[in-house]
Amino acid sequence: MSMKKIVTILLAIVMILTFVSCGSGSKSTDNSGNISSSQNSEDKSSAPSEAENESEQSDETKNSNSDDTDTEPINNSEDRKILVAYFSATNNTEGVAQKLADGLGADLYEITPSEPYTDEDLNYGNSDSRTSAEKNDPNVRPAISGTVKNMEQYDVVFIGYPIWWGEAPRIMSTFIESYDFSGKTVAPFCTSGSSEFGSSDSALRAAAREATWLNGHRFSAGASADDVLAWANSLGIS
Repeated sequence: MSMKKIVTILLAIVMILTFVSCGSGSKSTDNSGNISSSQNSEDKSSAPSEAENESEQSDETKNSNSDDTDTEPINNSEDRKILVAYFSATNNTEGVAQKLADGLGADLYEITPSEPYTDEDLNYGNSDSRTSAEKNDPNVRPAISGTVKNMEQYDVVFIGYPIWWGEAPRIMSTFIESYDFSGKTVAPFCTSGSSEFGSSDSALRAAAREATWLNGHRFSAGASADDVLAWANSLGIS
């Protein structure tokens, strides 16, 4: 064999070995790349996306808000049906009653006498006036025009009246004796220029023995809505 042929054969062998080596290196790189890519894929699948994070945060926020709502104190005025009933011969008590009903979201009922009181009837200086005669007779019961519809639906009843000779007007006894107050909470209030609440409700309290009767409060005719509601809130009703 000539030297030329031997050299040619050796060159061919070297070239074959070179190709084999390059092919093996590419395969290793590809495998390494695939593993790296697989690891990246696993990392992405195990880590939540931004959208998922937002969704989870949103769910957590909803749950948190739900818990807060469940633990908020209940507003009693929404759970209890409240009535504000009042008698007002000169409109002073009416103003306080209106503020109370507005602030509590309560129903309002005016105790209206079948025979309205005139200026002469309200002349406290006249011993023969109608109001003087009623004051001297604890058994008199002035008639009321109209009635409270579905009185049984009310859990709390505020009753308001003016002070006449240190007492509630007799028409208030007519009102109390006309209904069953068993199981109800009654909160009395009055208006006067100078007289205190005192024992003005004693006859009314005695007539509604089955009710939970709260201590009453006296307001001036110009009492503010804040003052009226401050008293109501102090009773633990609203």
